[in-house]
Amino acid sequence: MRARQVANIRARCPIEQIPTNKILHSAECLQESLPVRLFTSIAALRCYLNSQKSAAPHVTVGLVPTMGALHAGHLSLIQRARQDNAIVLVSIFVNPLQFGPTEDFQDYPRNLDRDRLLCEQAGVDAIFAPPATEMFGNPGGDRAATDKTVQTQIQVSSLTQVVPPPAMTSVLCGKSRPGHFQGVATIVTKLLSLVQPTKAYFGQKDAQQLAIIRQLAWDFNLPVEIVACPIVREESGLAMSSRNQYLTTEQKQQSCALFRALQQASKTFASGDRTSVATLAAARAEVAREPEVKLEYAELVDPDTLMPLEVVETAGLLAVAARVGSTRLIDNIILRNRRPIVAIDGPAGAGKSTVTRQAAKALGLFYLDTGAMYRALTWLALKTNTPMSDECAIAELISYSYLEYNLDPASFMLKINGEDITQEIRSLEVTSRVSEMAAIPAVRQFLVDEQRRCGTKGGIVAEGRDIGTNVFPDAELKIYLTASVQERSRRRMLELKDADRANISLTQLEQDIALRDSKDSTRPIAPLRKAADAVEIQTDNLTVDEVIDRIVGLYQERTGPKS
Repeated sequence: MRARQVANIRARCPIEQIPTNKILHSAECLQESLPVRLFTSIAALRCYLNSQKSAAPHVTVGLVPTMGALHAGHLSLIQRARQDNAIVLVSIFVNPLQFGPTEDFQDYPRNLDRDRLLCEQAGVDAIFAPPATEMFGNPGGDRAATDKTVQTQIQVSSLTQVVPPPAMTSVLCGKSRPGHFQGVATIVTKLLSLVQPTKAYFGQKDAQQLAIIRQLAWDFNLPVEIVACPIVREESGLAMSSRNQYLTTEQKQQSCALFRALQQASKTFASGDRTSVATLAAARAEVAREPEVKLEYAELVDPDTLMPLEVVETAGLLAVAARVGSTRLIDNIILRNRRPIVAIDGPAGAGKSTVTRQAAKALGLFYLDTGAMYRALTWLALKTNTPMSDECAIAELISYSYLEYNLDPASFMLKINGEDITQEIRSLEVTSRVSEMAAIPAVRQFLVDEQRRCGTKGGIVAEGRDIGTNVFPDAELKIYLTASVQERSRRRMLELKDADRANISLTQLEQDIALRDSKDSTRPIAPLRKAADAVEIQTDNLTVDEVIDRIVGLYQERTGPKS
């Protein structure tokens, strides 16, 4: 599609390389010279999205909601959205509902021309930058109302608002910013309703906001995946923020105390003391070393519910907020109490299954057989005579099903709805139909959730095509296992000869595998791609033992001796 072709060209120029004299100051000039579309009205936005979806009904749309003043953190969200979707839309709207009376709404940095140029360089397809009057109506019919004056004229009591759970909004930043998250939830709900994206992307830096939006999407059954993206930091460790431009050079140095505090707390946690008392004491002590940083809070809470934690059982969000001068800054880190996860992705025929099983054994970890999960649902559909061509019936069937596992290779067991089907899923009938089941979107989503549940406490090695990019994006070690088309064809030919089924030419095998690669890498759901932080292992001239040795070495580098 045009979107992806343009993205490949646009993304070559990073933000630092954009010369300031190239930033245009006329919206009309930008409209004529830049391919990225700019919409300021809801009617135009809907027209654009309807035309895109009419041309390709199953087109994927990624939404990156922002308040503008774009920086490298925003661009990382856009990059992720560009990888995942055919269409990327960035919203730029300084939301008056989320600013308190004494906060910096009037002074919040605004530079739409620069933001638009950055979006162009990042491969964005369209920008939605409405005035406040478009989003909330014209208060009192005042034709002179502007984005900066409309805040004082909006009658909040006259607006339908979204009120998140008080338990999530009254903690952390909510203590000092009453009404803030209600304003965030209201505008995000409006944006999700207008755009109806496949995925929406938010930064982990705003961890409380992220948790509330995830809860909102869950409670309202919104058909969107909320994707969290890692914090992007300056070289000093300071988390990227549009408000960093308020800081002087000296204040930027002082602000690094927040990142150092998180590091110290992480070291305490890694030493084995996983209590809130110890981790928070370490963080607060580090901040106290910098007198110009006025700590507002340091708290350890559950990343999903935001409830306070005394001890981290699986994962804890350590969040801090402070003021440096008049600027308020936030930062956080996720502390995980789990064994490591190894994610192995790669194209078909690269030997992932064999390598994953043996790597799990060598590392003393469990092997998460994702293929067995698909087989289990295939078996269930066959048993219940549910036609796999009827995606709605399949979705209904699996919605009321549950899987149980014993992942120990020595005693592997798989049950569905209480019935042990460990042996049954290997039947020829199941084998012949499993790829059909795997192509159903509802099945893939159901099993992604199951796989993540299996990884809650870590200690697993899993393989697939989107394990490191989608299922376990926070895996401690990500491997992209690959081989040339010619090598994979040669291996497949040997397998067929061993099974006395070599009734296909090597040339045809190469064509089939190349076609499979193309389909896997361009499919709309979970496309095959290498994670940005994955280690690629090219196996053309390697034995299985050599590949395993390489993985074990990488694992020990990342995590220490095998656990």
